[in-house]
Amino acid sequence: MTPWIRSLILLLSGLLLFGCDKQGRPIEEFGLDKLERGVSTEGDVRNVMGQPEIVREEESGERTLEYPKGPEGVRTWFFTIGTDGKLRDYKQVLIEENFARVKAGLSKDEVRRMLGKPRSVVQFKLKNEEVWDWRYLDRSMQTPRFFNVHFDMTSGKVTGTSSSDATNY
Repeated sequence: MTPWIRSLILLLSGLLLFGCDKQGRPIEEFGLDKLERGVSTEGDVRNVMGQPEIVREEESGERTLEYPKGPEGVRTWFFTIGTDGKLRDYKQVLIEENFARVKAGLSKDEVRRMLGKPRSVVQFKLKNEEVWDWRYLDRSMQTPRFFNVHFDMTSGKVTGTSSSDATNY
C-alpha cells in the first residue's frame, strides 16, 4: 500500500469517527454526545442546544424543551427535564411512527405537543382548511419529504394528513 493511499484511509477513518458517538452510532445532532440521561441538567441541555423554541410545564412537574431545527432542518428535538432538574430523556419527534399517531379529531395543541413547531402554516379559506407542514427525512430512502396536517379552520381539529416530496421545493 502506498503512503498516499494509507494517508487517505486514515483521513477517511478519522472523518467517520468524528461523526459517531461514544458507542459508535452516527451522531444525529452535534452536541448530543455531551449529554447524559439522569446526569445532565437543564442548564447543560441549554448550553449544548441553545435557547429552546418553547418550554412546556407538564402536569407531572416535568418540563419539555422543544428544539425545531427548521425551517430547512429535518429534525425537532424534545428534551424532558425531570422534577429533579436532570435530563430524563430526549427524542427526535419528526419520525413516521409519530406521524401515524396523528388522527382525525385531534386539536392543534395535541398535534403541536406531538410534532413541535410546524415549518409553515397555510390557510385555504375557500376550503375552510389550515395546513401545517414539517420537513423530515423518509426513513427508507433518506430523502426530504413534507408531512402535512390538515385542520378544519372552524373547529381547529384534524381532518386528515398527507405527505409530499420535498425535493421540488
